[in-house]
Amino acid sequence: MLLFKRISQLQKYLESQRSSGQSIGFAPTMGALHSGHISLISEAKKRGDLTVCSIFVNPTQFNDPKDLEKYPRTIDSDIELLQQAQTDILFLPEVGDIYPNGMATDNAAFDFGDLARVMEGVMRPGHFAGMAQVVNLLLEAVGPDTLYMGQKDFQQVAIVRRMLLLQQSAIELVMCATVREQSGLAMSSRNSRLSPEERVIAAKISHILAAAATQIDTHTPEQVQAKAIKSIEDEPAFRLEYFEIVDASTLQSIESWHQTDYAVACVALWVAGVRLIDNMVLYAPMPPSEANIEYDDDTEAYY
Repeated sequence: MLLFKRISQLQKYLESQRSSGQSIGFAPTMGALHSGHISLISEAKKRGDLTVCSIFVNPTQFNDPKDLEKYPRTIDSDIELLQQAQTDILFLPEVGDIYPNGMATDNAAFDFGDLARVMEGVMRPGHFAGMAQVVNLLLEAVGPDTLYMGQKDFQQVAIVRRMLLLQQSAIELVMCATVREQSGLAMSSRNSRLSPEERVIAAKISHILAAAATQIDTHTPEQVQAKAIKSIEDEPAFRLEYFEIVDASTLQSIESWHQTDYAVACVALWVAGVRLIDNMVLYAPMPPSEANIEYDDDTEAYY
């Protein structure tokens, strides 16, 4: 695995590979890597020639400075995981390399519309401006053919897809299914801040989402949402921010299942001072592998 810290050096190398016909797949991350991140690398290796992973903890997408301070940084183990996954290139820039002219977020060219005014856009003001800014800068640095992002950050994927459309970019965006722990808990760098007991409680989030998916034939979206919210509020360790059932393309809440052919349930809540998000596709034209997860009430496990 090659490691680059400077954009100019990375671009020089990638241009030489591109001129020889090599395609480039790119997975941007903020480090503290886990199997979910590695699944992006695996997908990139299946589809293309060169796989680039970046690790950059982006200051502009943290609206709470304390959250930035607490974000786990595990570069040694991250490098080991990437080497095991046979990643071709690690891009490890410093803040000054990404933001040589300062970190003011200016996305006037990008109108994300209602995509950025719901869910995470409400709860984390400025988050998507910072996220879109850094993804755009990283894409300019790497120049990939294909971009790989995880389904767990469903709204983030929708925002980046809109950004690419606005730019009329030729970059293909591939959304990879959420990777889960055996308990069903969506893998997240933030999980490391939970105790073993708290992780057991946090796994109930995925159980609630799975239960919602079983109710769509007999309940309206409003009823499914109400049942899920009650289940969350019945767990004393949970502090709910939102549970929404939305159209996957617009991210707007739906009142009837007939309004869309692609519905997603999205949730954000706090567990023991740690903010977690998750989502599950309720139905889709071509359901991703996650939609095929079966929930077993007796064993409380996912298969």
